[in-house]
Amino acid sequence: MKETEALSRTALGVFRLNGQFLAVSEQLARPAGLTAAWWQVLGAVLEEPLPVAAIARRMGITRQSVQRVADRLVADGLARYEPNPAHRRAKLVTPTEQGRAGVDRIRPGHARLAAQLAEALGQDELAETVRVLERLSQAMHGLETVPER
Repeated sequence: MKETEALSRTALGVFRLNGQFLAVSEQLARPAGLTAAWWQVLGAVLEEPLPVAAIARRMGITRQSVQRVADRLVADGLARYEPNPAHRRAKLVTPTEQGRAGVDRIRPGHARLAAQLAEALGQDELAETVRVLERLSQAMHGLETVPER
């Protein structure tokens, strides 16, 4: 397979997977009163509060998108802004108890989906899929610009 064909097929596959993951994430999040985007941002700050820019970098999405979601989460009482000792203007986003409870309501459906994928692929292939996707992301991140010829 030529490099260009491999890149095209990889990109199309990732785009298709992204759509599939977004659709199933919406299904999982809806009964908890969340959207996939809300779940994504809340999930990023469950372990530690983060500024909007750090959330965006972790997720590979724009800071503006995360800011809109974070503002909505705060307005709905699912998250709050806290002072950031490292940067006065970049407040930290942290979930409230209500936000944590929403994410907790998603966990059983998430676990069922994980079990279904593990059964469909097998544990070894699922682990290899994770490894390859993480490596692909690292490689893409390492490309500063598209080379010109």
